[in-house]
Amino acid sequence: MPEEESAEIPVNSEMMKGKEETEGVEPGREEEYAKLRQQLESKEQENKSLLDKYLRIYADFENYKKRVSRDLEESNKYANERLLKEFLSVVDNLERAIFHTKDLREPTRILEGLELILKQCLEVMGKFGVSSFESHLQPFDPSKHEAMSEMQSDDHEDGTVIEEIQRGYRLNDRILRPAMVIVSRKKVSGEKANAEDSPEQDQTN
Repeated sequence: MPEEESAEIPVNSEMMKGKEETEGVEPGREEEYAKLRQQLESKEQENKSLLDKYLRIYADFENYKKRVSRDLEESNKYANERLLKEFLSVVDNLERAIFHTKDLREPTRILEGLELILKQCLEVMGKFGVSSFESHLQPFDPSKHEAMSEMQSDDHEDGTVIEEIQRGYRLNDRILRPAMVIVSRKKVSGEKANAEDSPEQDQTN
């Protein structure tokens, strides 16, 4: 009689893995071991999740510290802005006094004293990062100029500062106070024609 071929039994990898893991375990405690193994894997997953959460929190905290440091530096840089802005009116008055005193025929020591005070004021302001900026004959810049009026002029380009009424100042790289200026404006062709026609109209009338 022909020999019967033995049927191959499929091997389950999970079964083999479980069998290998339970080798050496005291008989009858395989279920307890499997339960402990499951708990261990659960704790490892939980620890991994907590580590990821910690790393995210740490990164957020480092960004927060950098942002606070920048804000503190910015605050310290402009901490005296309000005081210095109020102080500018003193400088304005001194400049006006010096200007009018120079018109006198015999300037006295008052003029020298005022000039000395003004110089000291500007030096103190300079120590705090305050400096004036030039506006006369510069192109009008709305970020640092405040136009008080316009004046027709054919000698300057449109939008040129032709007179500085009040000087402008900056604190470090920020405009502390814009300069008050008068800006040039060229006559348009219609305005020139009206200006030329007006004498004739007067004569006709």
